[in-house]
Amino acid sequence: MQLSAAIDDFRRLLLAADDTSHRTKEADVERVEILRALEDLKAAACAVQAATAVAFDASQRAQQSAVGVGPSRQGRGVGAQVALARRESPHRGQVLLGMAKDLLAELPHTFAALREGRLSEYRAQVVVTATSGLDPEHRAAVDAELCGDPATLWGVGTRRLDGMARRAAQRLDPAGAVRRNRRAVGERHVSTRPAPDGMVYVTALVPLVQGVATYAALKRTADQVVGAGDPLGRTRSQVMADVLVERVTGQASADDTPVQVDLVLSDTSLVGGGTEPALVPGHGDVPAEIARHLVAHAVDLGAAWVRRFYADPSGRLVALSTTQRLTGTGLSTFLRIRDQGICRTPWCDAPIRHDDHVRPAARGGPTSDSNTQGLCEACDYAKQAPDWRQLVVDDASGRHRVDTFTPTGHHYVSVAPMPPRPARPPDVGSVGERLLGELLAA
Repeated sequence: MQLSAAIDDFRRLLLAADDTSHRTKEADVERVEILRALEDLKAAACAVQAATAVAFDASQRAQQSAVGVGPSRQGRGVGAQVALARRESPHRGQVLLGMAKDLLAELPHTFAALREGRLSEYRAQVVVTATSGLDPEHRAAVDAELCGDPATLWGVGTRRLDGMARRAAQRLDPAGAVRRNRRAVGERHVSTRPAPDGMVYVTALVPLVQGVATYAALKRTADQVVGAGDPLGRTRSQVMADVLVERVTGQASADDTPVQVDLVLSDTSLVGGGTEPALVPGHGDVPAEIARHLVAHAVDLGAAWVRRFYADPSGRLVALSTTQRLTGTGLSTFLRIRDQGICRTPWCDAPIRHDDHVRPAARGGPTSDSNTQGLCEACDYAKQAPDWRQLVVDDASGRHRVDTFTPTGHHYVSVAPMPPRPARPPDVGSVGERLLGELLAA
């Protein structure tokens, strides 16, 4: 499908979709056809994006080579530019770029299915991932087996597609499947991610037998507690969650776990019955009532640490600075609170790992709150590629703003998120001195 023709079709479909005056069976038939056509169009657009990303990568690598960038560093920052253009996280941009290269170089039938609308971008990625450990010959065989004939995947769901691809890969390369399993065991880990309503997901990636055994042990204990009549009236799932926390932390009760958490909330939310949510950097908002309960319960346990941060009338946290090259503990904590624990790159959701100088220290950039930002590791490395430029700009909101210019001259803006507002605007000068003392002494 040619891009110009696809755009014309898209405009026609938009006009048809906006027409809600007809409520007949014939009109509904056309609406279903519009849904189908739009899905085909989305897949075709993703195929164009893939081909464009591969061409962009090749061009950027050639330009970096021309200015003397070594082979091992060529391509740095390309995935980040793809991500910014697509309004995705840098990690997702790198994944999409890698998928595009695989589709065009080694999976022509899968790419054709994407271009023709028979596979969505997500389902094409399933095939790419399932065949990623194969050599080109075996990968081509799986590609042809799954996507060479359009009838093969008709009516096949995503989970079944993943199973078909993995079975074919293991059949063609059984030794490789064993090697990949050993490598995967070495990548076992535990992670957390925010969940709604003041909750959090704790996820463990472990070998199959260990994971099944862990779940079975938790379920067995929960069955015993519920079967004996739990005095707290908990469900089996609730008991399993509590037992997991108790066994990992060593506490007699899951609710009595002492831990220091940077809970940022306004004075009205803490003591005045306010309703503005509190904030846990890196995890998001917590309802004000829940935040007050957390603080009160921690105080009862003797396990509360209160770290105070002040904001000026615009909601901007008060500034800090130091003459050191590296950010101290106080300034580092300040950055994580100001940037709320999340990388400042637009559309990046990764946690902060690096305290980055917006204007590099090697070029005279000071180690101050105004010239530093929290970045994830990948974004910090991406901006080291040739022709990336960042600068701090005064923003009308009064909050910290960083403007990024990529090698192609495209411009992206990052503004620090709004913190909880205080009840009364403080005196910035005197509060700044108190804040500096508190953080550097922390």
